[in-house]
Amino acid sequence: MRSEDIARLAGVSRSTVSRVINNYSDIPQKTRDKVLKIIEQYHYEPNTSARVLAGKSTSTIGLFVVSLSEQPGVNRIYQNNYFAPFVDAVIDTANAAGYYVLVHTIYAEEDFAKVKQAFLQKRIDGGIIVGTQKNAELIGGIARIGLPFVLIDYDVADILEHRLSDSPITVVNSDDYEGAMAAMNHLISAGHKEIGFISGHMNTYSGKQRFRAYEAALRTHKLPVRPEYVLNGRFLKQAAYEETKRLLKLDRLPTAIFSANDDMAIAAMNALREHGLRIPDDMALIGFDDVPVAAQLIPSLSTVRLPIYDMSKEAVSRLVGMFENGAGTLSSVSFPTSLIIRDS
Repeated sequence: MRSEDIARLAGVSRSTVSRVINNYSDIPQKTRDKVLKIIEQYHYEPNTSARVLAGKSTSTIGLFVVSLSEQPGVNRIYQNNYFAPFVDAVIDTANAAGYYVLVHTIYAEEDFAKVKQAFLQKRIDGGIIVGTQKNAELIGGIARIGLPFVLIDYDVADILEHRLSDSPITVVNSDDYEGAMAAMNHLISAGHKEIGFISGHMNTYSGKQRFRAYEAALRTHKLPVRPEYVLNGRFLKQAAYEETKRLLKLDRLPTAIFSANDDMAIAAMNALREHGLRIPDDMALIGFDDVPVAAQLIPSLSTVRLPIYDMSKEAVSRLVGMFENGAGTLSSVSFPTSLIIRDS
């Protein structure tokens, strides 16, 4: 059924049907109700492609999840304890606000073409990008298209450096430095003087902030920063497992390990157990994120809680606000983290 058919059945013009569909305020309520009744009766759906060509809203948010280091395989993102909750929370929040969500996963540099393509083709009204490593070219390219977008876990300084402050960008972060500092201070107050660190990606905002706090806490307490105790986990379980195995070959081990995420902490826990070490008796362990499984482990994992739901909800809210009130310019918001002490 076409809009012309709806107009004929409702006894109105085609332009009136269009104005009802697009929620114009100048349509009398009686006429609006009559058109909507016909639309509901005949299950009419407007042609999305035609709406895009006419410059209308698609009521669709693009969600782009970037994980360049994931190994090939099926369901990589949805088995990831960090990304999966973001995807779930964004979809739930967007749907509640009346928006669809188009999810793209980015596993390789060439996949970034998907992001710009979705914006250029106006298949979405705007987008949310999570997991982006420092990529001024991508961010600048999207900004030039003019559609609003939100970056989760990104360095605002990088945007300012590339003179994108007038672009319709919102950055949503968590207070990773403060959270990591709280974890380190807890370990140090418990008497640990030699502490290892499993790093994330050092070209991500969260990766840098958590490592900076690790180094700063040790230096503040005049404790040694030992390069051999810094493991290159890259936010990946397998990498953390292999790096922990390498650490265990040293003659002198740290008495505690702070991991930049929970997945790596769990991998380290497995490696430590295989080596015959008890947690926390022989090695204390703190993670970051507070993924659901962290509380279910034996021993349960101490960690820094990341407010994933609040961050996702805010990302959707900010994006919808830009849709409804105009694109605006650069803005940012940061959410507090909290230290969760359990058994490890």
